[in-house]
Amino acid sequence: MRRGLKHLREELFSHLPFSIFSAVGGMILVAVLAFVGEPFYGGREAGLSGAFRELFHIFHPVHMLFSATATTAMFWRYERRLVKACIVGFLGAVVVCGISDILMPYVSGLLLGAKMEIHICVIEHPQLVLPFTLVGIATGFLAADHIVRATFFSHAAHVLVSSTASLLYLVSFGLTDWVHQAGLVFIFVVLAVMIPCCISDIIFPLLAVTADGRPISEHRH
Repeated sequence: MRRGLKHLREELFSHLPFSIFSAVGGMILVAVLAFVGEPFYGGREAGLSGAFRELFHIFHPVHMLFSATATTAMFWRYERRLVKACIVGFLGAVVVCGISDILMPYVSGLLLGAKMEIHICVIEHPQLVLPFTLVGIATGFLAADHIVRATFFSHAAHVLVSSTASLLYLVSFGLTDWVHQAGLVFIFVVLAVMIPCCISDIIFPLLAVTADGRPISEHRH
């Protein structure tokens, strides 16, 4: 138990820079999009919110694709059970991405005083998100065998997309005036990215492994 908590702490601290830089990148991207789009909507928050909502429905499914890829690849490196790997990849994407992109931004918005709207894409738009998840699982199998450091690259992409998706949910489903609270928004986005993404990509698949904890390549040697 103590060793597991130490490993979790080490993983969270080692991925903290990923989360910080991706959160900053996501905030810059959303701010630039708001600046560029404002003239088209005449400064109307409702128009910008609708545009950000459409963008969320791009970033959230892509986030699930990267998450499914990273989670499946990590599990497949340690244990070669096809059905179990698919289940681990699916749950790691659908459940944890829902927490990162929807639940944590929703709670953060409430804490910041916004009237937030709950919107769970896997329930309301399954045809939108599930194809990305399934393709991500398939990609995880291929990446684990054919791409060196596949889990590193998929996790890096996962974190970057996740930060943008979390912020887009926050600003499009309630917290329209987010710039004046950018400091707190930054902290909430970092937390929404770092904890769920590390759990999804690293902790969850390794906890699901029932082998002796060594990569398949080491077993073969």
